[in-house]
Amino acid sequence: MKRRNPVHSDGGSAWSVPIAVADVPETGLRVALAADERTRLSVAKLADLRALSRFEATFELARHGRGGLHLVGTLSATVGQICVLTLEPIENEVEENIDLVFAPTAISIAEATGSVEEVSLDGPEPLADGVIDLGALATEFLILAIDPYPRKPGAVFEAPDAPDDSDQPFAALAALKKPR
Repeated sequence: MKRRNPVHSDGGSAWSVPIAVADVPETGLRVALAADERTRLSVAKLADLRALSRFEATFELARHGRGGLHLVGTLSATVGQICVLTLEPIENEVEENIDLVFAPTAISIAEATGSVEEVSLDGPEPLADGVIDLGALATEFLILAIDPYPRKPGAVFEAPDAPDDSDQPFAALAALKKPR
């Protein structure tokens, strides 16, 4: 595979690194991305993170079929979150593997062949206008991989003691109310 130097976004959208199918040689293409500070701030805001101190992705792109791409990659990030139990700031490492196949959309196929074909929802990802956005793809997979309920190591939820009055189904909730 051909190797490309790390690519940094220019700060346009949250993270946009478009790659055209035509730019991927028959031997394949390796792309390494590292988000700059401005991009990390944008992605952190989009993902509702306290911080995003590191966000990197590496992709191997190979031609697939007629006008498609096979993408295999890994993203890694250090995300700053708030513990849902202690409300203290914590950092978590995120590692996610990606393996996707992209193919031209049904409209593109119909225009190229002059016929409309049935398109399966279980099939490859749509490849609109012959371009995939590696930055947007990495951002999507990061958001999906983030723990929505992060906990500080060792933090354990302890429910308050409820009165022994079994006739009161909401007694435990009443015990949570602060006296006025």
